[in-house]
Amino acid sequence: MRLSQLSLGALALAIATPALADPLPASTPAPDAAAAPAASTSTDSGTPAAVATVDDPAPAPAAAAADGDTAPPPAFTINGSVTLISDYRFRGISQTNLQPAIQGSLTVTHSSGFYASVWSSSTSGYVTFSGTGSQEIDAIVGFKKTYSGVTFDAGVLYYIYPRSRPAGDASKGDFFEPYADIAYTYGPVTGKVTVNYAPKQKALALDQGQTGLFKNNDNVYLAGDLSASIPKTPLGLTAHLGHTWGPSWLSLGKEYTDWGLGATLTYKQLVFGVSYVDTDGVFTLANGKNAARSGVVVSLGASF
Repeated sequence: MRLSQLSLGALALAIATPALADPLPASTPAPDAAAAPAASTSTDSGTPAAVATVDDPAPAPAAAAADGDTAPPPAFTINGSVTLISDYRFRGISQTNLQPAIQGSLTVTHSSGFYASVWSSSTSGYVTFSGTGSQEIDAIVGFKKTYSGVTFDAGVLYYIYPRSRPAGDASKGDFFEPYADIAYTYGPVTGKVTVNYAPKQKALALDQGQTGLFKNNDNVYLAGDLSASIPKTPLGLTAHLGHTWGPSWLSLGKEYTDWGLGATLTYKQLVFGVSYVDTDGVFTLANGKNAARSGVVVSLGASF
């Protein structure tokens, strides 16, 4: 799909939804990860951050030596990011009780297109998945490649929610979710369609197996994203529309729709993002607030 928030920040600094890196997206995930228009590795779509791919084979070493060219690119590349965000939204729903979060990612990519990524965010601990804990960790493996301008990306997300459980608590939080997306870029505009499928797992059961109601249901998330850079400026625009089918915890019981509009400002390795996020669902918190309500999310991320 716990370390302390301070340890998360240290991990991110030590080491792209998706993003957003879009698992995301950047794509991560998020997932999704869907939290912000910039510098987050798990987008709301739940796909990992965008990762570098090599579309042309590396030149033969002998030829490079003969021509005096530079050495071929390395077989592996490593990218990372750290982000501060005003509210971590997973598919439109706050995972931090409408409070700020710190997020980080590390992605290792092979020139063949295979990649492995770890993305993490602090959470409030109120949600079913994180229980009494305060962190989400997404482990991601996938393959991404571009052919004739069309980018294909597919893999598996495993959501981990370290937590401390009270005596007798048999509920589950961790679950896995295969994903696939296809993207096409035309000039400064990129369009992407993503599908995430979470098969039947105890973590998705609405009652966590206590009464058998909605026990072990699967879940489908379908999303479309548009992003565009404004030529000769550091500005970008984003748009997102997603729909979740259940019934499961991921679908707020049955199904719901989330959407968002955003803008980004890039300066060297820094990305500032602001987005408007909303859903047609209701998820009532202990304090009576709706975690699925509309809101403005602001983020500041750094990549390396």
